[in-house]
Amino acid sequence: MATADDARILQCRVCCNYIQARILQCPNGHLICFRCRSKLTHCLLCRERVGYNRNVGMELIARTLKLPCNYSKFGCAVALQHNERGEHEETCEFRPYTCPILGPFCTWEGSLEEVAPHLMTSHCLIPTDEDKDINLSIGDINEPGPVPSLHMLSRFGHNFLVGLYKPNAVFRTEQSFVTIQLIGSRKEAKNFSYRLKLNGQGSCVTWESTIRSIHERDFSAIRERDCLVLNPCTVKDFADNGKLSFDVSISMV
Repeated sequence: MATADDARILQCRVCCNYIQARILQCPNGHLICFRCRSKLTHCLLCRERVGYNRNVGMELIARTLKLPCNYSKFGCAVALQHNERGEHEETCEFRPYTCPILGPFCTWEGSLEEVAPHLMTSHCLIPTDEDKDINLSIGDINEPGPVPSLHMLSRFGHNFLVGLYKPNAVFRTEQSFVTIQLIGSRKEAKNFSYRLKLNGQGSCVTWESTIRSIHERDFSAIRERDCLVLNPCTVKDFADNGKLSFDVSISMV
């Protein structure tokens, strides 16, 4: 593992994270990560104009060292080789949680314990606390828009987020999606499954799956279609005066 001095040398002067992949530098040799370069016109330390000059020698050194995870300041004790960092940090349980509302609507991030209070105070989501299955009615289903319809449920001492995402530019599709996520870690999410039953016109559509964590910020359930996917024809057949009615059940595995 790299010494503390080695680690500091490989920190970006902008975001203070340990640099991986391409290492850039200003004319005076101050290091900048590729992600931060687009935010700058001048070096923060010496004020020289920055370009896209790579420090290949430092990149070679970085590949030989084990450096702390960039989330070590939040408690992660793992040290990694250069080619292991990206995969680990993408799923690191110590990574700060972002607001689970998909899209460019909220830039908040914080600890897991702060997620539910954030949703209640900033997004007016009040958790429904019931021990039995509940029914949710979601209105204006035929009106597309980027803002999802969200409900927070409290079960088994945990909070869950039910979301209906209408067709919009984020997904570039005419389909709608219904998801349930745990406001908790990936490890905790493996303990729960859910069942959605869409009712209407004397028929029903049922979807069952394991629950995913809100830590999956790329919203892989929608990308992989591991959620209830509603085509426009299904929405039309099941909507009653612009509303869809769901029975929601959450179980412990």
